[in-house]
Amino acid sequence: MGEPHGARSRDLVRTAFQLLALGALIATILWILRPFLVASAWATMIAVATWPLLLKAQAGLGGRRSAAVGLLTFLLLMTLVLPLYFGITSIVSNAKEIVGWAQSLAKLSVPAPPAWAQEIPFVGDRLAAHWQEFAAKRPEEIAQHLAPYAQRLAVWFAGQVGSAGVLLVQFLLTVIIVAILYAKGETAAAGVERFARRLAGQEGLKAVTLAAQAVRAVALGVVVTAILQSALAGIGFVIAGVPFAAILTALAFILAVAQVGAAPVLIGAVIWVYAVEGAGWGTVFLVWAIICGTFDNFLRPVLIKRGADLPLLLIFAGVVGGLVAFGVVGLFIGPVVLAVGYMLLADWTSDRSDSDVDREAAGA
Repeated sequence: MGEPHGARSRDLVRTAFQLLALGALIATILWILRPFLVASAWATMIAVATWPLLLKAQAGLGGRRSAAVGLLTFLLLMTLVLPLYFGITSIVSNAKEIVGWAQSLAKLSVPAPPAWAQEIPFVGDRLAAHWQEFAAKRPEEIAQHLAPYAQRLAVWFAGQVGSAGVLLVQFLLTVIIVAILYAKGETAAAGVERFARRLAGQEGLKAVTLAAQAVRAVALGVVVTAILQSALAGIGFVIAGVPFAAILTALAFILAVAQVGAAPVLIGAVIWVYAVEGAGWGTVFLVWAIICGTFDNFLRPVLIKRGADLPLLLIFAGVVGGLVAFGVVGLFIGPVVLAVGYMLLADWTSDRSDSDVDREAAGA
């Protein structure tokens, strides 16, 4: 005989309340940990991406994990804090000058383009035409055109200075969590593997492995490429005497990470060098800018393939989509989610094909 209807109803109600209580518990835990979620996500990505470096450092230091953890934590601290310090210093030291520029827009006038402007390879004629069109405008028209951009720039600078303290705390918290993960990495990895196996069996373990590979692929192919590209651009800015080289280098890095590339910053710097230094230095810097702006197209695919055997289009879509959806941390979350989904879809279609073949063979 079947189970009485009243007993089934009580079991259904109890199950519903159990699920509700479990959901409330999970939501409360996430709410309590909310201040640490971003730092924990960043720390996990950094620890996974740099784990091979930790093992190499440990081997080079005689197998002492504590010494390797201290060394990598110090390097990470310098990598995060020093750029933040120099960036804030540049913003604060140039804030008055930037405000002065914004106030002088009403008197701004653009001179006629010099003769060498048309001699710039590829874009000379078009640049000279737009320059002449801009020079023909009255100062009031130029001010009206540039005022919104200057206002946005001033607001951005003020926001960066105001949020510097919060950003510094997040950086320090990230470094602390990374150090803990370095010290207890095997234990944390074993816990993640047990959870994945409990959740999805062998497929869960494969998903965890692929997620780690995707993180390393992004760290190698996207972040390392952006660091090299912005560093080379920064060297060019310093040698050419471009003003605000530190800020422009940081902006080039941000654009490179966002997959836009450093080209917008380099184009503006090329125009400045041509205008101030003349055609000789301008052409030299133009060649350097072309090298800096294009070599990532060759380096990025090579580094991504070294990190994981995943389609380049999948990594690119994950980086851009994750950046739009989740902010900077989405650089890693996007490729990881797409890589795991790609693996599950590939396995599902493979299993489906094998079963279809078996059924067709049995029917024959």
